[in-house]
Amino acid sequence: MPYPIQWILSLIFIVQMYLSMFVMAIFWTPLVMIKRDNVFNAIHSYCKWVRVSARYIVGLKSEIRGDVPTGEVIIASKHQSFFDIILIVSVAPRPKFIMKKQILWTPIVGWYARRMGCVAVDRGKRGVAIKKMVADVKSGATDPGQLIIFPQGTRVAAGAHLPYKIGTGVLYEQTGQACVPAGTNVGVFWPRHGIYRGRGTAVVEFLPEIETGLDMKTFMARLEHDVETSSNALMAEAGFVVAKD
Repeated sequence: MPYPIQWILSLIFIVQMYLSMFVMAIFWTPLVMIKRDNVFNAIHSYCKWVRVSARYIVGLKSEIRGDVPTGEVIIASKHQSFFDIILIVSVAPRPKFIMKKQILWTPIVGWYARRMGCVAVDRGKRGVAIKKMVADVKSGATDPGQLIIFPQGTRVAAGAHLPYKIGTGVLYEQTGQACVPAGTNVGVFWPRHGIYRGRGTAVVEFLPEIETGLDMKTFMARLEHDVETSSNALMAEAGFVVAKD
C-alpha cells in the first residue's frame, strides 16, 4: 500500500481509537460503579476493539503466544508502545499495573486505573516509590490478579537498549510471587511516538514462569535474558534488523 495512504489510515485509526475509548467509557462507567469487577469487562472490550480495528483499518494484526498467566503473578514485559499494553490487557483476566503516579490524573484512564487496583509510584522518589509499591501489593491494598510491570521503567524503541531497573527484582523478592516474563515486537509497527502505524503482525509472547526463591542477581539476569532474547527474535521475525551489542 502506498506510504501516504498508510499515513491517512493511521490517522483515522488513532482518531477512532480515542473516540471509542470515550464512547465505551460512557457506556461502562455506570456498570463499573454498580459492580467494580465490571472494570475488567470494560477494559477487555476496549482492548479487543483496538486489536480488531488495528487489523482492519491499518492492516496491523496481533497475536498472543505462550500460556496466558491467570493466577496471582507478576508479568514483567518489554514495553515498546501503547500496543503491548493493549495486547496484554486484552487477555489477562484481572490485570493491574505498576505505573507512574501522574497517570491517575488522566481523564478516563486514571479513574479506570484506580478501579483496576493499579499501584501508582512517584518516579522522582525511587527509594520511597519502591517501598510503597511493595507495601501496597503485600498489604492487600490491591486485589489479587496479574501485576504488570515494565522492568526498564519506560517505553523503549525497537532495537534500543536501556538498563533493567531493580524495582522488579525487589517486588519479586519481597512479595514471593512468581514472575512471567514477556517479550514483544510491537515497536516495529507501532512506535513510541508519532502517528504512523505499519502493517504486519505484532506479537506479545508470554515466556516460561520464573519460579520463586531465586536471589536478586540471578532473577534479574534471567529476566533480562529471557525478555531480550524473545523480543529480539520477534523483531527479527518481523523483518527488523536488531543491532548486536
